[in-house]
Amino acid sequence: MAEYQNIFTQVQVRAAPEMGMVENVDLGNRTKSAAFSNLVGWLGNAQLGPVYLGTFGVISLATGLIWFMMVGAWFWHLADYNAAVFMRDLFWMALEPPAPEYGLSIPPMAEGGLWLLASFFLLISVMAWWVRTYLRAEALGMGKHVAWAFAGAIWLFLVLGLIRPVLMGSWSEAVPYGIFPHLDWTNLFSLTYGNLFYNPFHALSIVFLYGSALLFAMHGATILAVTRLGGDRELEQIVDRGTASERAALFWRWTMGFNATMEGIHRWAWWFAVLVTVTGGIGILLTGTVVDNWYVWAQEHGYAPLD
Repeated sequence: MAEYQNIFTQVQVRAAPEMGMVENVDLGNRTKSAAFSNLVGWLGNAQLGPVYLGTFGVISLATGLIWFMMVGAWFWHLADYNAAVFMRDLFWMALEPPAPEYGLSIPPMAEGGLWLLASFFLLISVMAWWVRTYLRAEALGMGKHVAWAFAGAIWLFLVLGLIRPVLMGSWSEAVPYGIFPHLDWTNLFSLTYGNLFYNPFHALSIVFLYGSALLFAMHGATILAVTRLGGDRELEQIVDRGTASERAALFWRWTMGFNATMEGIHRWAWWFAVLVTVTGGIGILLTGTVVDNWYVWAQEHGYAPLD
């Protein structure tokens, strides 16, 4: 008999759409229907909807769209309203923050004012989405783990575009909008402040980034390996351990010496992922405000070679 292979034999359930909770829940802002997608079903649950937007969801999408259109309109202007040039140069185009001479003042639109205005709408969009995430979890009686994880990413976002530029006294310290210009800013930032690789918080951020990739890959591989034994039903395995959970635990005790448990692995993954942006934000915030040259700082603390 051929061995069961979940990755090739994904079963997509088709029944009446599951519309979710209805008791003691406000249904006024929730869409009234749901659909199914075969493509989405290969990656996760095949059902699409219902979707709840609510006031904060609408605010977030509207202001996010305004930011997107502002950046896009500026790129269209840089292309001199030529579609071919726009497509050719899209990855190199940038909406730059104001020049250093403007400090924290509001410059003309074409000299960084548009970047400030667009950033204002992006900030509203991100914060409104966070509020929506928190309130949806509260309405469903869930823990706020998703909201606080999202807050970790928002911390880095705020450090890069608001907190650090304000502390440095210049909007020019912020990140431009654009794909390659964003990468160029990162490279220049490292060169300007003496190689960011000597920043210990940057090093921690990379450790947690790689650690997150490793943890998620290990966990995903383990669950897929015991799916044929019911391991994909993780909640049931947590409260009523079956052979899948027992075999997964035994495997890790054999190979690693200990087992994180079906619930504990998610705490490991949550902390590793959240600490990527938390430590990264601390490292960026200290750069230029406390430490002017990380290479010199590392020399003074004995882990970079002396010239």
